[in-house]
Amino acid sequence: MPCERKPMRYGHSEGHTDVCFDDEGKCIVTCGSDGDVRIWESLDDDDPKSINVGEKVYSVALKNGKLVTAVSNNTVQIHTFPEGDPDGILTRFTTNANHVTFNSSGSRVAAGSSDFIVKIVEVVDSSQQKTLRGHDAPVLSVALDPSDEFLASSSCDGSVTVWSIESQTQVAQWKILQKSSDVSNAKSLCRLAWQPRSGKLLAIPVDLTIQLYDRNTWTHVSTLSGDLISQVVNVVVWSPCGKFLAAGTIGGNLLIWDVEAKLCIERQKHEKGFTVCGMAWHPSGGRIAYTDTEGCLGLLEGVSSLSSSSTAAAAKETNDYDDLFDEDDDRMLDEGMSDSRSPVKKPIMEDDDDDDDLMPATGRPRNRGSFLDDDDNSQDPGSVKLDGVPEEDGSSAILPAVGPAVSRPVYEGPMPTQPQRAFQPGSTPVHLMHRFMMWNSVGIVRGYNDDQDNAIDVEFHDTAIHHAMHLTNTLGHTMADLSQEAVLLACEGNNELASKIQCLHFSCWDTHKDWIVDLPKGEDVRALCLGQGWAAVATSALMVRLFSVGGVQKEIFSLPGDVVCMAGHGEQLLIVCHRGTGFDGDQALGIQLLQLGHKRRQVIHGEPLPLSRKSYLAWMDFTAEGTPCCIDSEGVVRMLNRTLGNMWTPVCNTRDSCKSKSDHYWVVGVHENPQQLRCIPCKGARYPPTLPRPAVAVLPFNLLYCQTTTEKGQMEEQYWRSVLFQNHYGFLSSSGYEIDSEGQSRAEKEQQELLMKMFALSCKLEREFRCVELAEMMTHSVVTLAIRYASRSRRMALAQRLSELALEKASQCQEEEQEEEEPAYQRPKTGFQLWLEENRKSILADNPDFEEMDVIKEGMGRFRTLSAEERLNWTERAKGDSDPKKRKREDEGQVDEQMESNEGSTKKKKPLDTSAKLSAFAFNKE
Repeated sequence: MPCERKPMRYGHSEGHTDVCFDDEGKCIVTCGSDGDVRIWESLDDDDPKSINVGEKVYSVALKNGKLVTAVSNNTVQIHTFPEGDPDGILTRFTTNANHVTFNSSGSRVAAGSSDFIVKIVEVVDSSQQKTLRGHDAPVLSVALDPSDEFLASSSCDGSVTVWSIESQTQVAQWKILQKSSDVSNAKSLCRLAWQPRSGKLLAIPVDLTIQLYDRNTWTHVSTLSGDLISQVVNVVVWSPCGKFLAAGTIGGNLLIWDVEAKLCIERQKHEKGFTVCGMAWHPSGGRIAYTDTEGCLGLLEGVSSLSSSSTAAAAKETNDYDDLFDEDDDRMLDEGMSDSRSPVKKPIMEDDDDDDDLMPATGRPRNRGSFLDDDDNSQDPGSVKLDGVPEEDGSSAILPAVGPAVSRPVYEGPMPTQPQRAFQPGSTPVHLMHRFMMWNSVGIVRGYNDDQDNAIDVEFHDTAIHHAMHLTNTLGHTMADLSQEAVLLACEGNNELASKIQCLHFSCWDTHKDWIVDLPKGEDVRALCLGQGWAAVATSALMVRLFSVGGVQKEIFSLPGDVVCMAGHGEQLLIVCHRGTGFDGDQALGIQLLQLGHKRRQVIHGEPLPLSRKSYLAWMDFTAEGTPCCIDSEGVVRMLNRTLGNMWTPVCNTRDSCKSKSDHYWVVGVHENPQQLRCIPCKGARYPPTLPRPAVAVLPFNLLYCQTTTEKGQMEEQYWRSVLFQNHYGFLSSSGYEIDSEGQSRAEKEQQELLMKMFALSCKLEREFRCVELAEMMTHSVVTLAIRYASRSRRMALAQRLSELALEKASQCQEEEQEEEEPAYQRPKTGFQLWLEENRKSILADNPDFEEMDVIKEGMGRFRTLSAEERLNWTERAKGDSDPKKRKREDEGQVDEQMESNEGSTKKKKPLDTSAKLSAFAFNKE
């Protein structure tokens, strides 16, 4: 007896709707684009309870008395059921969530959004979240498997992906869907469904069919289809027992399959042919509720009676097929199927109406071996579709089983990470209708792409540079960069138009202020940036093209991998690209830093870019002073340390300033003087909205040092942060730029004061060795202060060591000043070099096997054992040998007098009177 289709009931205003049952099956719950959730006691309920949860509701899920909705304000909300009282916000996205679903126990909720992200949230503690990233377009649907081990998601990028929830990595992906730019343009909602209880099969609607994938091997094992399906399958849902699968199509078809037999056991048609966009199976298995895009609710009754009828139909079909063959036919068919590489050919059917009883419900001819139960070599009813076998007219190659299935070993090693896509630093996602195309230290570029306008607005922070501009975006530009000279725009190509680069050179002194370049066919722009007098574009052909700001094509060079982003500052070009495949959620990125001035050179040669574990690059640019800086998705800010071999130093973690785990900071600029991290706080999202204009906040830097709650740790962090943020002075000076001398002097003074404070703290803690380590970082003048402090603290051994250190620093200062005052063709010898020349024979006599480096190391060790006075004498002798007349300074006599005074005072005092001897150097001139 077929099931009964009840008349449709109006439930919501026109638009997308969704439906579910409560745990006991007593109520039907629907939601719609009118922002309401309605609770129906039955289809005949004329006054369903209504709960308004927002402007629009895109999806609804119900479990354990918790009602979860995806609302148009970019949130996933939770309400009590059936009361409908608000119970908080589970999570937020930068755009609306398209689908929500519970796991089998109701402890977790999964949601997929149009910002390409999937989140898994704990219901009891919404701060416990897992974020899955890897899709390149809006997410259509999500499904959690019954064992809570995997999550499946479908996306507008044309893929269906299976994720490991624990490791947050991809374990399987199939490019089987048609691509689209947005959910509204998608060919299907592609509502996925795991087989209940075991989760053995994953059902995926693909065009006019439903494909089933095995959970253990992630292979395609079967395809369900029907003769009456003329429109794309939109949603699928399993029966509670896991034996049947129901589907709704774009054209309003409602179909039910016996999955094991692969028989379509029920076909119904929507009374008006509207698209079915929501389906739910009653917990008892006896009915199916469905909704359409016009806001109506329908019901199929008597579904449970289909179980017995499907068994009878399968038996009848087997008998009917057996009657068609005799022994000769059996032999001929077996011979025809002996070649396992040959696909099965379709039989020719003269009259489709007369052969309805003979054709299977899938609309595809079957191997007779599938129906011969008494044949030991017959194929299992669940035939296997082999990948790589050519298909004709949509049919699949079906091969007979040759033996029992052998379980294949499961790979348990590291899983590859989906490479992150190219992005433009300072921009928000392309799929947003209103977005920031660029926000940097020069200005803001906004893009608008809606029904009313497709335009670009350019705004400058300093209007003295240029007035604001409004541009019509006829070419569909999606990338932009802004400098004090120009605006650079680019768009990707399509089947008709090539990818284009457009530059608006507003600082140009002639009348032609813009130029456009078409890239070769098949080559698209992936990233772009502007520098001082030049522009750079990275393309899909793994190339970087350089242009002058006036439009002259310059150098072209290749990249070792797909570009991720680029940035420019002055004559510096920074390029980040993939250098390989990352594993277990980590990205494998390489970075190149090029100098494009008169002295062209490569500073960083593709070395790995450090990121936090399981993170991706979120922002990469230069500071206002020209130092490369990057930020990963975990909020860790890193700066290039030029004085440490171009290593990357973490200087801040923006997550420490976030109040909630769903909050983020969107960085727009970094300054070293003053030390400022300029960013926009985003509550419950990663990106800010364009309107109203977001306010910029300033975060302080804080190096990730240990024990920063102690006085010692705080001063250490302050000192090294000051040193790091002072490095740009040396770089700018060597590059020919004017520097702020006063600012540099203030930074150096601050560093020496911090060293003296740490010295005093170490003295109090009786850490004299640590005091000497700190004194080695001090200047000569500050060391004298340290000697004075040690003497007054009655630490005579420390004062003695500091006095020796002061003599060494005085000697070094003299040598440095000599090199600055008189650069000679031959560098004058130092005291150590002169000592080594006279003692080289002695060292070699003791160590005849020494090489030159060994001799130098041994000599340095012996030279250090000399007293400070002896080393100073050698230094003076070296100066005399070099031509003392040219290197005589005005204060040389004062230094000699001071040294003689020291020697004289030392001779007059008794050897046991050590205090005067130790402080002589420091206090002689007082």
